[in-house]
Amino acid sequence: MKKLLFIYGLIGLTAISCSKVEVPEEINEEELITTVEVALSSAEDNVTLVYRDLDADGPQAPTINVSGPLKSGVRYVGSVTFLNESESPAENITEEVEAESDEHQVFFVANGFSLNLEYLNNDGNGQPLGTAFAITPTQGSGTLTVMLRHLPTKPNNGNPDTAGGETDALVTFSVNVQ
Repeated sequence: MKKLLFIYGLIGLTAISCSKVEVPEEINEEELITTVEVALSSAEDNVTLVYRDLDADGPQAPTINVSGPLKSGVRYVGSVTFLNESESPAENITEEVEAESDEHQVFFVANGFSLNLEYLNNDGNGQPLGTAFAITPTQGSGTLTVMLRHLPTKPNNGNPDTAGGETDALVTFSVNVQ
């Protein structure tokens, strides 16, 4: 009888231990973004903002270039491109961001001037993505921060401080609006 209880107990333990098989969670590996390019065009002018850090967190400082001032009250249609230029040819990370649009959002934060922002592209659920956008700045000088967030709460109010998620890219440009 003791042998029979021992065998039933062993079978019960085996069944319990087999039912706790854990499936590893899928890891979405973060891409390296070395370059952020913002292209702005209006009927009157074109302005580009480029942040490039080819050694990522290495010892070389990033280069930041703003091709000229923005005009106050002018509507600029824009696009933002995220690249990994540490590879040859450069990998266009924007394609992945757009393919996984429900998991990403680009945020724009102006400091020192006002900015009217309009998202021109959305994710599959109709929520803002932001790789295509329009801005209308008002006169002033300050900074324009461009931030790519992974898994922000959607819908949100356009404020990255309350949208949550993880920051995939964060760059700040000095901007003059005349």
